[in-house]
Amino acid sequence: KTRIAALSGGNQQKVILGRWLLTEPRILMLDEPTRGIDVGAKYEIYKLIIELRKAGKGIIMVSSEMAELIGVCDRIIVMSGGGIIYECAVLISTTVSLVRERLRGRSEAAASDGEQKGN
Repeated sequence: KTRIAALSGGNQQKVILGRWLLTEPRILMLDEPTRGIDVGAKYEIYKLIIELRKAGKGIIMVSSEMAELIGVCDRIIVMSGGGIIYECAVLISTTVSLVRERLRGRSEAAASDGEQKGN
């Protein structure tokens, strides 16, 4: 037997996901599931997430990588200050720059609202 600590970061992540899946969850909460792992392991984890989604599993995923979210998610919800500030369905035409542009617009609108309320 190989100790999990002796495995690469990507293989450690895959073992942990495998253990969770043994419990047959209906919903998975993944927080930065591919942070710090190599590209090959990321691809395998993305494939697994997509397979789970197709099998009807609910997946809540937190990631700081917008391209990752666009690649594996059906919807993106951005929260800040305890509330939802942006939500969109992920479509084939969704791009990182489009999401960032929309977020930037919302941030500017929120700042403007804050200035108006302060007057």
